[in-house]
Amino acid sequence: DAPRRSAAQRTAPAGRAMEVQVAPRRAWDDFFPGFERFAWPDCRDVSKWNNRVVSNLLYYQTNYLLLAAVVISVVGFLSPLNMILGGTVVVLVFTGFVWASHNKDILRKFKKQYPTSFVVAILLSSYFLISYFGGVMVFIFGITFPLLLIFIHASLRLRSIKNKLENKMEGIGLKKTPMGIVLDALEQQEENINKLADYIAKVKE
Repeated sequence: DAPRRSAAQRTAPAGRAMEVQVAPRRAWDDFFPGFERFAWPDCRDVSKWNNRVVSNLLYYQTNYLLLAAVVISVVGFLSPLNMILGGTVVVLVFTGFVWASHNKDILRKFKKQYPTSFVVAILLSSYFLISYFGGVMVFIFGITFPLLLIFIHASLRLRSIKNKLENKMEGIGLKKTPMGIVLDALEQQEENINKLADYIAKVKE
């Protein structure tokens, strides 16, 4: 919500705009470690599951980008025009949904409480628009498939202490990354990050 976002923004260095930083690529043996570092999320605790996904999306964002780039490159090579069309439609629909959620309280609450359903709604809307142009298969394999792979990994990969600490830096405004901007648009931040940001803001005041 607005108070929490403003609290996080106040913790950023004063006098200059926050520069977007590209997160470093994590070692592949950390990205794909042994099976002991993967576990099914607790479906009964959606908040904890959401925190794990958000944390991994931030920490491994460059690895996810490279993974998606490989899939998109293959599909784009086979059908470049449809790939460009699909990507453009998804970006426009995402922007439209986010804009609408900022102007409609009911959409904003839905986005914050059910982020996965919100993203699914964006994808379904994009699917129906792209279907008119005959690019359904490109949409499924070039856009939906890499997103599904990313979501599965982010849901199963257990977090490390380094993972949590680095993500707190972004949450309290010490840095900003592309994935952080996307998650901010979806109003998804870990609960402990928001609490820490509020605490630091109160101390500074």
